[in-house]
Amino acid sequence: MERKTISLPRLSGLTPTLESTMLKITEEVGELAQVIGKFRGLSGEREVMADAEVVRAIVSELLDVAQTATSMMFVIEDMYGIDMAEEMERHVDKLKAKGYL
Repeated sequence: MERKTISLPRLSGLTPTLESTMLKITEEVGELAQVIGKFRGLSGEREVMADAEVVRAIVSELLDVAQTATSMMFVIEDMYGIDMAEEMERHVDKLKAKGYL
């Protein structure tokens, strides 16, 4: 099984809640959707970027989504004492059970 491992930091100076972090994830997903659609000319707007520029913008927004999701994992660990490493293994087991791996 091939894996892509991403290690993102715990952000400092923030006091996120589950609700505020979910709102931020939604915002970041919207920005990702905008880059994928708008800047590739799929939204009917004339603002089109070169492919290489779009791919870099997509990666940047995708990492913003991943960072915010990581922040939510830290919030859940802190608030509820959940072992995220254990939960990630359960997630992989679920993917296997569904035939994705």
